[in-house]
Amino acid sequence: MRPPHIHTELPGPNARALMARDRAVSSPSYPRDYPFVMARGRGVEAWDVDGNRFLDFAAGIAVCSTGHAHPAVVQAIKSAADDFLHISSDYWHERMTRLAERINELDPMRQPVQVFMCQSGTESVEGALKLARYVTGRPRFIAFLGGFHGRTMGSLALTASKHTQQAGFFPAMPGVTHVPYPNVYRPLFAGPDQGRATLDYIETVLFQSNLPAAEVAAIVVEPIQGEGGYLVPPDGFLAGLRALCDRHGILLVFDEVQSGVGRTGRMFASEHWGVSPDIMTLAKGLGSGLPIGLVIARKAHMEKWKRGAHGNTFGGNPICCAAALATLDLVQAEYAANAAQVGDYFLARLRELQQRFDCIGDVRGKGLMIGAELVTDRTGRKPAAALCQKVLTRAFHNGLLLLSCGMSTLRFIPPLMVNRAQVDEALSLLQVALSEALAEP
Repeated sequence: MRPPHIHTELPGPNARALMARDRAVSSPSYPRDYPFVMARGRGVEAWDVDGNRFLDFAAGIAVCSTGHAHPAVVQAIKSAADDFLHISSDYWHERMTRLAERINELDPMRQPVQVFMCQSGTESVEGALKLARYVTGRPRFIAFLGGFHGRTMGSLALTASKHTQQAGFFPAMPGVTHVPYPNVYRPLFAGPDQGRATLDYIETVLFQSNLPAAEVAAIVVEPIQGEGGYLVPPDGFLAGLRALCDRHGILLVFDEVQSGVGRTGRMFASEHWGVSPDIMTLAKGLGSGLPIGLVIARKAHMEKWKRGAHGNTFGGNPICCAAALATLDLVQAEYAANAAQVGDYFLARLRELQQRFDCIGDVRGKGLMIGAELVTDRTGRKPAAALCQKVLTRAFHNGLLLLSCGMSTLRFIPPLMVNRAQVDEALSLLQVALSEALAEP
């Protein structure tokens, strides 16, 4: 039975026509899960070109932090566009400077910082890599299995969430060593504390047998791992990384491209553990949909860059800066707190659903960065990848937009202004999708 807000069989005729046009002219490399063709969005709701309404719990991969077309963000964009559309980052303008000041006011490192502006998460990671090498004079990096940091050649070298992202592009940037990210649900090391075990592996195995600590410029880590499965690290892990880096003169880089800007109920995910990095990368939710990324570093590090050491053409675009400033105001005033409160409710409701569906092996997350891992059986914890894809497809056909991550994890990343009633509606649609997917042969 078709849900009342879905008026046509999906994809509808207008969607099919546009996809046919697109197939001839667009790259086939985009990792599209289901045939959604968007026409407009407001808040948590989106409509396709055939007039079908959807609840958007993907938010453009955690980008639409304040919801689709938030009036305050739209007005900030319009006002900036009335002034001028572009001046390269070789020069100055008020909104660019104000955004850097605003980041300092948020105090992400509990000391003064400087900011380099760019257009995306992958570019912010590239900037962090360059800065780390420049400051330390060291060539190597440590990253984590399951991590995603981007698709350009430097950030791709750090990325280890799916082999398809690497296939056909070897060699990427040399000098990256990957270690396991602590996974409480799927432990790789012996012992109850996977965070401590990972730290011990770096210190007592890797540094002794393969990787000279004195050659490592930085350890790059997601405070909550995104594409790898929405893994929340055990308490003490990030603090342990901080101490390890301090012992060996290594910079600590937090990639908060997905977890930052209120997504976890705090402005930055690392605040949950009270740990400050040397360098932080932001993007995704920062511009509420406009392309902007930041490299944020302790002033003592970034001020070492000389004139011309790094730059770009579009960094600090006035319209993107305006969107970011409006976004930060909304997140700080209201939406980070809403993400914490509604996120707790969402997690509790998902755990209730877990009691009714044996295929939900684990529910985890902070704020509105939530994952539900699907398994073939709870005892063996075998990933249910095929089922996960079926649930995504059935959710779409019922009017709920979701994404997956890890081996078989449904991820829930709605706009930060989502309310409990919308969570309840999404969970009702999810329950139908799970039942339908499980009934398929």
